[in-house]
Amino acid sequence: MKKLVLVLSLLVVVFSLCAWQSPDQPYDVAVIIKATDSDFWQYVLVGAENYGAEFPERVKISTFGPPSEADIEQQVSILEDVISGNPDAIVISSTSSDATIPAIERAMDSGIPVVTIDNRVNTDKVTSFIATDNIIAGGRAAEEMLKMLKERYGDDLSGKAISVVSSIAGVKVMEDRDSGFLNKMKEIAPEIEIIEPQYCDNDMTKAMSITEDLITANDNLVGLYGGNNITGSGISRVISQLGKEEDIVVIAFDSDPEEVKGLEAGSIDALVVQDPYGMGYQGVDFVYKTLMGETVDKEVETPVALVTRENFKDEAIQGLLDPYSRKINK
Repeated sequence: MKKLVLVLSLLVVVFSLCAWQSPDQPYDVAVIIKATDSDFWQYVLVGAENYGAEFPERVKISTFGPPSEADIEQQVSILEDVISGNPDAIVISSTSSDATIPAIERAMDSGIPVVTIDNRVNTDKVTSFIATDNIIAGGRAAEEMLKMLKERYGDDLSGKAISVVSSIAGVKVMEDRDSGFLNKMKEIAPEIEIIEPQYCDNDMTKAMSITEDLITANDNLVGLYGGNNITGSGISRVISQLGKEEDIVVIAFDSDPEEVKGLEAGSIDALVVQDPYGMGYQGVDFVYKTLMGETVDKEVETPVALVTRENFKDEAIQGLLDPYSRKINK
């Protein structure tokens, strides 16, 4: 009996080792980002490429992406070309929640696992979805803005106004960030006027123009919220140019170098920072595990950090703000 138990135990160990052995050749994993003009998406690539550098026997990483998040059709074309090349797996942050569905479903049907990151695609036919809960994160931005407004203007904020400079209308991730912020602000500060959100098509120049127009047209404007790094940087430039650092509280998503400089200089008061590095790294890890026959979580919520000038120098925060510092083979 003891011999039988020993044999069975050895078999379990052998099967476990076989399940985790590396493939004969590294798997070809395509990573498609939303835009090449954004440091946020470059941070995603740092995470994905670091996984490949750490485990070259597991995966070979190829990266793709359109110039701008507004280039939805171009991203669809890139995805279709990638699928035609028959990679082993795909990690994608889809700019659109709908436009990439046919191609993603075709890839899944043909046996190519697809992990989506950051923006939810309106299909269940994906291997996994890894992202921030943008509604909750937007709500945290509202709570922080209200705290800062009260510190600056006192508890009575009647007659004061805020607004949102957003990226692209109709994109799920942006809709969630905006609605999370606006709904929470209405709940906790109903006395504050909310000026209708403005959209810049993810164009820095347009974001700056919108910001300047909002400030010029509204003497009671005391708060601005930027939904991503492009809008955050655009707002920051205008606040600095007009010398409005003490008059308007600015909170924005993401952490590209210009936003970080704005935070240090005072033209941005807080940043809602995601973990793009972690999204890229975990996205590749998930497709590898799937290819090796392991089951992965269908959805994973990634954390966010609220960065202010008070916690800016913390070691953990610095790692989030500058994923390039973590890059292997710089």
